[in-house]
Amino acid sequence: MPADGFYRPASLRLEHGRTDPDARYTDWLDANALTREVLTPVGPGGTGRYLPVLWDLERDRAARARPEPAPDGGVLLVPGTLLQGLGLPFDVVIHLRVSAAARRRRTPAEDAWVLPAFDRYDDEVDPVALADAVVLADHPDRPALVLAGRFA
Repeated sequence: MPADGFYRPASLRLEHGRTDPDARYTDWLDANALTREVLTPVGPGGTGRYLPVLWDLERDRAARARPEPAPDGGVLLVPGTLLQGLGLPFDVVIHLRVSAAARRRRTPAEDAWVLPAFDRYDDEVDPVALADAVVLADHPDRPALVLAGRFA
């Protein structure tokens, strides 16, 4: 259940242009909707029915998805970028860490505008310190797992 299914409409996401790194950092994800439609329903005391996607990015309109039941004893994975530091009620957070140098090497030139958003995220949120586990992913073919206190 990727977090990008809970991005805001283009009129809000791209209000400051298609390549504004500050907007990418702060304006793309509808964290309240992700919490309301997914995390709270599958959390303790929730209904167990979650919305798998809210917004169709390709068509830039509501996805019109129906709530789905979470499987008994299941685990819901929410992959996405820039998710920590928003107060999202995750039980466990695994952060895929890519150093600034590796990001610059591996990001295509046409997408380089987003790099300041990730630099800002690293500086302001410190996702490595908040995560329960960190995967060092500078070299995707040789990832390294670092476990935090409660898992180490």
